[in-house]
Amino acid sequence: MEQGRPWSVAPPHVPAAGYATRVPEQARGEHTHSEPAAPRTVQRHSVRGQILDALRAALVSGELVPGEVYSGPGLGARFGVSATPVREAMQQLALEGAVEVVPNRGFRVTVRSALELAELAEVRALIEVPVMLRLARTVPAAHWHALRPLAEATTAAAATGDRGAYAESDRAFHRAVLRFAGNRQLVTVADELHRRSQWPLATGDPLSRRADLVADASEHLALLDALVAQDLTVVQSLVREHFAGADR
Repeated sequence: MEQGRPWSVAPPHVPAAGYATRVPEQARGEHTHSEPAAPRTVQRHSVRGQILDALRAALVSGELVPGEVYSGPGLGARFGVSATPVREAMQQLALEGAVEVVPNRGFRVTVRSALELAELAEVRALIEVPVMLRLARTVPAAHWHALRPLAEATTAAAATGDRGAYAESDRAFHRAVLRFAGNRQLVTVADELHRRSQWPLATGDPLSRRADLVADASEHLALLDALVAQDLTVVQSLVREHFAGADR
């Protein structure tokens, strides 16, 4: 039996302490993460939603490792819940392409390809660049100044190197920008594409990841400056580069 890397996942409002576990078993040459350690109880209301949020955060941070298999009962034990809400959350992630079902074993985290991330960046650009250019021409400068705290929040999150925290603040900033378009469907579709683009290719050197996040965050402030100035050329260039940078 091979011992795996400990990691932790905690749903909203539940401390992360107590979730770190060891990888328990080996089957057909693959690891299945399942054994719990000191489980905490998740609030009973919206359990599935809390588990889904926690698993999404673990995907972004790399705590759910690409290629690894995780069992419903094992993850349920980590959160102090039955396997049912975990399986439901995992089924949603399977629909999103984040994991794939492994019959009789659980769910394998999808191994992302550079091509897939490039395709997501292209689709995001096709949707959002025209919107950004329209907003640059029509939205008053005061509205963009009001978003500066959100942009600064992404910078603060990036400085910590916490990819999960950065992902949340990054999407919050982009949602706020797109809401000026007055199209809720646009915001929903763009946010889902954004979420998928945040799943990392693989875990890497922490210092390198932090540098990538800091560079990405700096583009938010630059974008606001360009929107205030109504510099359409810079807006278009920054948005395209920003989406391409999501591959990091």
